[in-house]
Amino acid sequence: MSKKIWIILLVFAVFNCEELIEVEDISNETVTILAPSNNLVIDNTNINFSWQPLDFADEYQLQIASPNFDNAEEIVEDTLISNTNFSKILATGDYQWRVKATNFAYETLYTTQNLTIED
Repeated sequence: MSKKIWIILLVFAVFNCEELIEVEDISNETVTILAPSNNLVIDNTNINFSWQPLDFADEYQLQIASPNFDNAEEIVEDTLISNTNFSKILATGDYQWRVKATNFAYETLYTTQNLTIED
């Protein structure tokens, strides 16, 4: 085969592969939190975090800071998970938590909420 034909085949293959691996842009979407509700004050230390699944998201990044992200004394959790819930035992205190959705090429902004655990 001539060099010209190889180049044409290569260009054709590249454009076809782009169509096959097209990734949905989720960057303008928002993760909707189900629990715990914002500014919840609770006396249970076993916290179940949950949110609605987002179409075309592959994973979710969940972060928990104490007392908040602006003045973080501790990042309690920073994890990537593929499901829409996560359980964590936390000590008493103030927390801020956030979650964002990600896929191969895009991510949403974080949705952030506050939580207080009392004795």
